[in-house]
Amino acid sequence: MTFGGGHGAAVDAPTAGQTAVRSATLTTASARLPHRWLILAVLCAAQLVVVLDNTVLTVAVPVLTTELGASTADVQWMINAYALVLSGLLLTAGSAADRYGRRRMLLAGLVLFGLGSLAAGLASTSGQLIAARAGMGIGGALLVTATLAVAMQVFDGAERSRAIGIWAATSALGFAVGPPIGGTILAHLLWGAIFLMNVPVVLVCLVVGRALIPESRNAAGGRLDVVGAVLSTAGLTAVVWSIISGPERGWVSAGVLGTAAVGVLLLGLFVHWERRTTDPMLDMHFFRDRRFVGAISGVVLITFGATGALFLLTQHLQFVRGYPAWEAGLRMAPFALSIVLLNVSGVAAALIRRLGLAAAIAVGMTLLAGGLAVVTLLPSDGYGVLLGGLLVMGVGCALANPAIVEAVMSAIPAEKAGAGAGVDGTMTEVGGSLGIAVLGAVLNARFAALLPATLAGAGSFPAALAAAREGPEREAVTVAFASALETGQTVGAVAVLVGGLVAAGLLHRAHRSESEPVGGRQQSHPDRAYLHNKDRLA
Repeated sequence: MTFGGGHGAAVDAPTAGQTAVRSATLTTASARLPHRWLILAVLCAAQLVVVLDNTVLTVAVPVLTTELGASTADVQWMINAYALVLSGLLLTAGSAADRYGRRRMLLAGLVLFGLGSLAAGLASTSGQLIAARAGMGIGGALLVTATLAVAMQVFDGAERSRAIGIWAATSALGFAVGPPIGGTILAHLLWGAIFLMNVPVVLVCLVVGRALIPESRNAAGGRLDVVGAVLSTAGLTAVVWSIISGPERGWVSAGVLGTAAVGVLLLGLFVHWERRTTDPMLDMHFFRDRRFVGAISGVVLITFGATGALFLLTQHLQFVRGYPAWEAGLRMAPFALSIVLLNVSGVAAALIRRLGLAAAIAVGMTLLAGGLAVVTLLPSDGYGVLLGGLLVMGVGCALANPAIVEAVMSAIPAEKAGAGAGVDGTMTEVGGSLGIAVLGAVLNARFAALLPATLAGAGSFPAALAAAREGPEREAVTVAFASALETGQTVGAVAVLVGGLVAAGLLHRAHRSESEPVGGRQQSHPDRAYLHNKDRLA
């Protein structure tokens, strides 16, 4: 591991005898960086623009359709090109951060994201916008992995837990404020401004980040694993595309099944290659650690339920309650703000330390499921019930999100923080995409079953409403969609609860197995830094 000053000057690599000590003490020394909280602000600003770019576009679809003459397929690619490229490159980006420097990859990600945002804001055709969005996805993958990896190097101990919580809360904030910000911009400026607003943020992050963020990388990173990068990128892109396209094209359609099969095959080849190459981008030995397997399983399970259920909640606010996208996002803001407040204040980090990671995940996801149940099963025309449910959900996420991220990252040696961030980001993307696709399919199936016979075959709520005659038939469509949303959100709440409890159970069992004595001695790992946070899993 090398660790340099604010301008990237690297210190000589430690000798073989010093490596273990250096790995264990590096983050302790780095926690004393005088500008570490300003560094975190830069990391969070970079993470925020990445998340915003996924949500801010939702309110711009009608304008883009008109201004660029975009077809339905064009609009889908405008949205999906970014997500597909980002999710496909996360593992490669994390590996690159460890090998070539986390600060360097962060700055490269900012440059690429800024250039992509500029190109998107100035695009005059659908094709140009789709290409620009794909370019932004490359920068986004570097930012998602590098921001978390840098935070793991800059903070230690209790400060690390708090920093991870604030970093995780940034994603929730971006999810909620994207539509209101987009709606406000579109009300006063041209549509390109929703992308151009990223440019000044990127420039500020570049200047401050270059001046303050120290360089760190894995001194024993080895050569770039080109074959692994190609296989993982192609495989993940194919799998995520299949998940996203399944609800629209049909889960059993030849295109979806064929692409999914190719993706799984490529990922299988990736695993085979990584187990045999001398310089793997993802060390398969990680998967022998029960804590790591439990943590990444938890990421998938939790994001599956939470992302899918929150997606349905935004549908409820827009289609059932009739709020425009920006106002629906504004009414969701207390959810995100409560997460941010609890993490910035340090309350969430203190509770996680007191409870332990496994218990914090269990309690947090139980609260999130309970809040979703309140919003779903206690309908009200007013805002009071919704507000109460959102606040309960926010408290739950404030506990569970940082805990699951810390569980993943604490199961990986500090010198491979980028790889850990890549795995965490990949599992989050896969789980979130699955949640939206599967719960969306539940919604559509239930809606189709409840529609009046005269409207059978309508593919969506807007289509059914447009085809319905005035009066009772339109009312029947609205009632059917509200009931279908209730079913979908209930399934989501159950998935959140089960996912949280399963993840917590896996982590607790992993901790107990590590703590059990073997031959009269407690088990230990040759790299003590590898297990430096295991006592928090109790």
